[in-house]
Amino acid sequence: MREVAIIGIGMNKWGELWDKSLREIFVEAALLAIDDAGIDKIDSMYIGSMSSGLFTDQEHIASLLADYLGLASIPSTRVESACASGGLALRQAFIDVASGMSDVVLVGGVEKMTDVTTGGATFALSTAADQEYECYHGVTFPGLYALIARAHMHKYGTTREQLAMVAVKNHKNGAKNPLAQYPFEITIEDVLKSTLVADPLRLLDCSPITDGAAAVILCSVELAKEFKKDPIIKIIGSGHATDYIALHSREDITWLSATEKAAKRAYKMANKTPKDIDFAEVHDCFTIAEICVTEALGFFEKGMGGEAVEKRLTDLDGRIPINPSGGLKSKGHPVGATGIAQVIEVVKQFREEAGERQVKNARIALTQNMGGTGGSTLVHIFEKI
Repeated sequence: MREVAIIGIGMNKWGELWDKSLREIFVEAALLAIDDAGIDKIDSMYIGSMSSGLFTDQEHIASLLADYLGLASIPSTRVESACASGGLALRQAFIDVASGMSDVVLVGGVEKMTDVTTGGATFALSTAADQEYECYHGVTFPGLYALIARAHMHKYGTTREQLAMVAVKNHKNGAKNPLAQYPFEITIEDVLKSTLVADPLRLLDCSPITDGAAAVILCSVELAKEFKKDPIIKIIGSGHATDYIALHSREDITWLSATEKAAKRAYKMANKTPKDIDFAEVHDCFTIAEICVTEALGFFEKGMGGEAVEKRLTDLDGRIPINPSGGLKSKGHPVGATGIAQVIEVVKQFREEAGERQVKNARIALTQNMGGTGGSTLVHIFEKI
């Protein structure tokens, strides 16, 4: 198996992009990545997108986006795994290069979520849950994560204020990210006074509806050296796992089993442990999600994720910085693109191009991207050499 490197990144400003179409925002990000890589040839392409049909009435986007990028003849694949679509697209592209089937691969993610009503977006996102046993009875994703939050608070003593601290931290980081949808700071009081969505979660506990795209270029490490890329940024671990889609089927709804399993597979492949990770970009679709994810990744003991945030262990200068980009909460969450944007933050940090949110001396990083309430999870580990 060949070693795989990332040689190019591209991402546009995320938000409510009323004047741009799905194809336009993807091509914009893809061209930025191609230009950053300094290449003129792509062997294949993978695109993470959760619900282009429900959001924009456009399916068959693998062909569409290759066409509009001027690469209509190449193998192009659309990848779907709910909100983990971008992470799974990265894994498929990684396998393609590692196997030797392709030398240079473009992997991207895109979602245009604001072309429908709020109700339409809520329905599209709900398709990542169990339609017969959850959605039929009226539950929404804020409702499902509210159940997880209440269970975590009851079992471990996690506080309402600790949930708010996740949002405050991520907005503080996102305020330093010019591409973020909501690049401004908030306070604990702001979170606690925001509109109640699903008790105990309030509006500022929830990631937003977002338009956006992100893209990266992968190739073999040998080829990256020929291109004289410095630093070489390697993907050294890749883990993928799934879990019961419905919360009622799980033994413990506060524990993200798929994240734990995917992380163990990635750690084993990379020959690393949680203590080796310098920072991580994780899937904070709701504030409780970040707390549960950091526990499942092995950064903190079960039930201690909330206390870790309160002790500022996950701050930029903490023991394990979490979401220096601002995370889904501040940067935005165009669901198909999120997993790729996490990788872009890793590359910027390794290149020391993150500005005020730079993590000092970072050489090993992790990304965790999950679908639904953790029904699917991708974990990748990266090394700067």
